[in-house]
Amino acid sequence: MKPNENGTDRATRVVLGIIALVVAFAVLDVLSGAILGIIVAVLGGIMILTGACGFCPAYSIIGISTCKKSCCGCGTGSCKTEDE
Repeated sequence: MKPNENGTDRATRVVLGIIALVVAFAVLDVLSGAILGIIVAVLGGIMILTGACGFCPAYSIIGISTCKKSCCGCGTGSCKTEDE
């Protein structure tokens, strides 16, 4: 999987994912089986996962990439765009 998220996109996803999990557990009572809490918790987990790995399957399906040549944060510049 080639990264398709830039650093800002990734950081935003992780922060929003953490917020979603906190809301799901603290406000929406996910542990008691509240449907909305479960949905928010799952979405939060997906956001954290996609932010952590730098790849969004939805972006891939619709052909979006916010990633540039050195977006993965590795500092090597080895991430390539499809134009190269």
